[in-house]
Amino acid sequence: MKHVKKAHRTRLITGGAIVALGLAGVGAYSASAGGEDTAAAPTTVTEAKKRNTTATTHLTIAAATKAAKAALDAAEAENQRVTVAVVDRNGNTLVTLRGDGAGPQSSESAERKAYTAVSWNAPTSELAKRLAQAPNLKDIPGTLFLGGGAPVTAGGAPVAGVGVAGAPSGDLDEKFARAGVAALAR
Repeated sequence: MKHVKKAHRTRLITGGAIVALGLAGVGAYSASAGGEDTAAAPTTVTEAKKRNTTATTHLTIAAATKAAKAALDAAEAENQRVTVAVVDRNGNTLVTLRGDGAGPQSSESAERKAYTAVSWNAPTSELAKRLAQAPNLKDIPGTLFLGGGAPVTAGGAPVAGVGVAGAPSGDLDEKFARAGVAALAR
């Protein structure tokens, strides 16, 4: 007697269908199997009241590039091979500059230091000291509690972070990150 395995059926959701799922509450949208997508305009558009929104300040790409270049120049002046990353208030990378000869791990480390600095609005060397009282801080995804990250503020609120990685010590990395932040005050 032959044993017959049942075939498993798998459904493939196409890009159009995924979009349709995401837009389900916004308006009518359909996707056909033939790849033809049709969209109908929503019947009403509702504006949020101004009291229900906030405005935020963000670092421009030009400013992020200026900060990254200043940090990289400071490191190169001391013959250090580093990577510099600048992230916005939400932790999204704006600029990454990998200096000549910087190690392959330095890009991710620089981004994580910048993210950590902006998240807590404090230099990462100061945050590393807090681990003694709260060791679980290091378990937060995307963070790196080593010297080398410095926050950028506007009106007292964090708007970006500069992270540097690759120098032989976190103190040097942070010195270069602070040079990047200082360039924004000029």
